Parts: sequence; structure tokens; C-alpha cells
Amino acid sequence: MKKPLLCLFPAAILAASILAAATPDTQAEKEVRSVMETYRQALMRKDAAALAPLLSDDLTYTHSSNLHQDKAAVLSAQKGKSLVEAMDFNNLKVRLYGNTAIVTCDLDSRSNNGGAVSSTHLHVLHVLVKAPAGWQLVARQATKYPEPAAGEKK
Repeated sequence: MKKPLLCLFPAAILAASILAAATPDTQAEKEVRSVMETYRQALMRKDAAALAPLLSDDLTYTHSSNLHQDKAAVLSAQKGKSLVEAMDFNNLKVRLYGNTAIVTCDLDSRSNNGGAVSSTHLHVLHVLVKAPAGWQLVARQATKYPEPAAGEKK
């Protein structure tokens, strides 16, 4: 009799954990989406002052080129001369795990660096943590999509 009950207890704990992780927190998701929009706009405007409170002091920011930056380097990069003409976070998905949010999106951007226009299409993973000051980006990892084969559309 004790064995079946002992087997049910771990199953009940597992089920409760799965349900807790899967339960959407619509208010937290709205907050995260709002932070992501503020982050996107700050990047487009190259506004280091608006960007700074959104970034954790121990940020790890990894570009698709494998360049790794901390918070100071990301903020310093906003002083560059290139102009971001467009930036969209498409297919943005938010998954919440307590005070941690995993956000994925397809980032499409167009930049102009002294007349040289370039476009970027990346898949980006963002990790945000709810700190006393609000949601902050603690990690970012970007991956380039492969170039289409000859004759294929982008």
C-alpha cells in the first residue's frame, strides 16, 4: 500500500511543477514585452541613457559574430556613427519562469554607415530577470540565419 502512494507523490509534485511553469502570467508578460519595446527603441535611437537601466550590471551580450560585450561596451557602442534606419523584433515569444523571462525573436534591421546600407536577419535569444528596479536584460545571444542558396528567396 505504501509503494503506490510513494509513487503518486513524486508524480503529483512533477505535475504541479509543470502546471506552475506553464501558467501564463499575463501582467508579467506585458511588462516584459514593454521592456523589449523600450529596448528596441533605445537601440534604434542609439540612446545609451534610455538603454542603461534596461541592462543588468553583469550583462553578457553576444553578437552573431561571436563578439562578447558587457554593459559598458554595449552602452559605449551607442556612440557609433552608423544610423539604424529600421529594426523590428518579429515573431517575439515570451516564456516566463518565475522572475526569469526567456524572449526569442527574429531581428530584422537596416543600418546606414556613411552611405553603406546593410541589412541583418538574426534569431536572438534574450534572458531577462526581474530585479528590484524592474525587468533587466542579463544575457543576449544572436545567431545569423544561413544565406539562401542561389535562386532561393530570402
